Amino acid sequence: MKHILIVDDAATVRMYHRTILEAAGYQVDVAINGVEALEKALNTSYDLYLVDVNMPILDGYSFIRELRSHADIAQAPAVMVSTEAKPSDQDKAIEVGANLYIIKPARPDHLLSYVRLLLGESAT
Repeated sequence: MKHILIVDDAATVRMYHRTILEAAGYQVDVAINGVEALEKALNTSYDLYLVDVNMPILDGYSFIRELRSHADIAQAPAVMVSTEAKPSDQDKAIEVGANLYIIKPARPDHLLSYVRLLLGESAT
C-alpha cells in the first residue's frame, strides 16, 4: 500500500484530500506545516507528498526545497497544491523541486489521476 503525506494547515483541506486518497486505497498521514512534515519525512518512508504552498512556520516551497536536500528522501514525488494560480507560483514550485502544481480545489478524479501518474500506477 502506497503511503502519502498531506501537508496543509487547513483542517478542511487535509480532511478532503485524506478522504479521497484513503477511499482509493492509500495509507495517509497528515502534517499541519512544513516543520512537522519534515520531521515525519525523516522518520517515515512516504511514496508521495501533497503539499500546500502557504503555511505558517515553514511554507510549502521551503519544505520541498529542504526535502530535496536529503538524499535518502529526495526521490519521492511532491505535488504542490495551492489557491495561487499565477504562472510565477507554478514556476517557483517546479524550481524548488515539485513534480506537479495543482490549483485548489482539485477535483477528486483529477487528484487521483495525478497521484497515480506520479506513483507509476495505472489510471484505473
